[in-house]
Amino acid sequence: MQNVLFPFFGGLGLFLVGMMLLSQGLVAFGGHALKQALARFTGTPGKAVLSGTLATAVVQSSSATTVALIGFVSAGLISFHQAIGVLIGASLGNTATGWIVAGLGLKVNLGFYTLPLIGIGALLKLMARGRWAELGLALAGFGMMFMGLTTLQEGMRGLAAVFNLASLPMGGYGASILTMLFGLALTAILQSSTAAIATTLTALHTQTINFDQASALVVGAAIGTTLTGAMVTIGSTIHAKRTAVAYILFNAVAGALAIALLPLLFWVLDWLARHAGLEPGAMSLAAFHTLFIAMGVVLFLPVVPQFARLVERLLPEKGESLTQRLDNSLLALPAVALEASQRVLEHTTVQMLQAYRELLAGSAALEPGRLQALGRSLETTYAFVSRIEMLPSDRAATAQRIAQLHAIDHLLRLRVRLDDLLRAGIDLTSPRYAWALSHNQTILELAERGLREHRLTDMLPELQVNAVGLTELSRQMRHELLDGSDDHDSSDAANVLLKADAYRWLERTGHHLWRISHYLAVGRPPTGQVAGQAVVPAT
Repeated sequence: MQNVLFPFFGGLGLFLVGMMLLSQGLVAFGGHALKQALARFTGTPGKAVLSGTLATAVVQSSSATTVALIGFVSAGLISFHQAIGVLIGASLGNTATGWIVAGLGLKVNLGFYTLPLIGIGALLKLMARGRWAELGLALAGFGMMFMGLTTLQEGMRGLAAVFNLASLPMGGYGASILTMLFGLALTAILQSSTAAIATTLTALHTQTINFDQASALVVGAAIGTTLTGAMVTIGSTIHAKRTAVAYILFNAVAGALAIALLPLLFWVLDWLARHAGLEPGAMSLAAFHTLFIAMGVVLFLPVVPQFARLVERLLPEKGESLTQRLDNSLLALPAVALEASQRVLEHTTVQMLQAYRELLAGSAALEPGRLQALGRSLETTYAFVSRIEMLPSDRAATAQRIAQLHAIDHLLRLRVRLDDLLRAGIDLTSPRYAWALSHNQTILELAERGLREHRLTDMLPELQVNAVGLTELSRQMRHELLDGSDDHDSSDAANVLLKADAYRWLERTGHHLWRISHYLAVGRPPTGQVAGQAVVPAT
C-alpha cells in the first residue's frame, strides 16, 4: 500500500509546493509591474479581461490575481466595475496551466530535465539578492512542479490498480453534478484548482477515469477555486466581499452552463479533433476547460455594468467611515496596503482641516464629538500601518511607510491642539491675533488646495515660509508679552499667560499643518518620482 500512497501524496505535495513557490516567486519578481498593469489597463471591460487573463497566466495562480484584485478594490485603486472584468479574465487565464500540464508535463518526462532548475533556483535564492533571489524561487518552484507531476503519474497508476476510481458516478446530469461536487471538494481540500486540475489530467492520462468524469471534475475545480478568494474576505470590507461574490457567481454560472451543455461542448471538441487536429485525452480536457470558461466570458462581458449593479444590490453598503478601506487582507500586499492607508490619511486630513477652519470661525460651529471621531480614525490607521511588513530591499516603500507614521503623529498632535483650544475658550477674534491668524489661514488654504489638486509638493516651499514666519513672530510676541514690553493688560498675570498660550497654539498648529503636508507629499510623490525621494524644502 505504501508503494501506492507514498508516490501519490508525495507527487501531489511536490506539485503543490512547486506551484506555491512558482507563484510566490513570480509575484515577487514582477509583482510591482504586474500590479501597475492591473491598475492601469482596466479602462474598459475588454482591457480588464485581457489584463486579468495575462496576469493569471504569468503568475500561474488565479488566487494570487484575485487576492491582489480584492486589495485593489478595497484600497480604491480600481472600481468594482473594472474589477469584474479582471476577475473574468483571471478565470480564463487559469486555464493556461492545463495546457502546460497536458502539452508538456504529461507528454515528456520533464521531471528529470527540470532537476537542474531546482538546483539553480536554490542557489539564486541563497546567494542572490532582491528580485533575482525571487526569480530563483520561481525557477525552483517550476522544477518541483514538474518533478511532482512525474511522481504523481506513478502514484496514479498504482492507485488505479488498488482503488477503482472509475466507480465515480457515470451517465446523466445527476452523475455529472455529483462528480462536479467531488471536484469542488477536492479543490477546497487542496486549496488550489491548478493542483486539482493537474490531478484530474493525470488520472485521465493514466486512464484511471474517463473523459466524462474528468470534465465534471474540471468544472468542479473551476468553481472551487473561488473559495480561496471568499475565505480572504471573511471579516473584510464590503468592497472585498463584493469582489469575491462576483468571482463566485461568474464561475458558478459558467460551470452550470458547462454541465447543462455538456453534449454541445463534447460535439465542439469532436469537431476540433476531426478538423483542427486536437488530440484526445488530456489536450481535449484542457480545451474543454478553456471552452466553457470562454463561453462564460462571452456571456458576461456585454453585461458587466448590469452584473456589477446586481452584486451591489445583493451587498449594499452599510454606512461610510474614514477607515472602511483598511482591510486586513491588504497586509499581504504592502504596496496596496500603503496606497489604501495613504488615501485614508488624505481623507482624514481633509476632515481635520475642515474642523480646524470651523474652529477658527468659532467653537460653536464644530460638531460635538467630531474631533474624537477623527482621533479614533487616526488610531485605527496607525495600527494598520504599523502592521504593514516591508521588505528590507524596498527602500521606497519603507520611506513611504515612515512618512505615513510621521503624518499620523502630527495629525494626532493637531487633534489635541484643536481640543485644547475648545477647552481653553481663547477668543481668536481679537485684533491682537490678526497677523497670526492670517498666517494660519494661508497655511490652511495651501494645504487644502494641495490635497484637492494633488499638488502638495508644489505647495511645500510656501507652506514652510509661512510656518517659519509664524514661529518667529509668535516667539517675538510671546517674549514682548512676558517681559512687559507689550503693555496690553500686562498687570493681569492670568490674562498674560492666556495670550501667550494663544500665540503658542497658533504657532504649533501652523507647524503641524506644514509637517502633515510634507509627510503626505512624501507618502504620495508626484508622478514619475519614487516614494521617499521628496526633500524637505530648505529654510
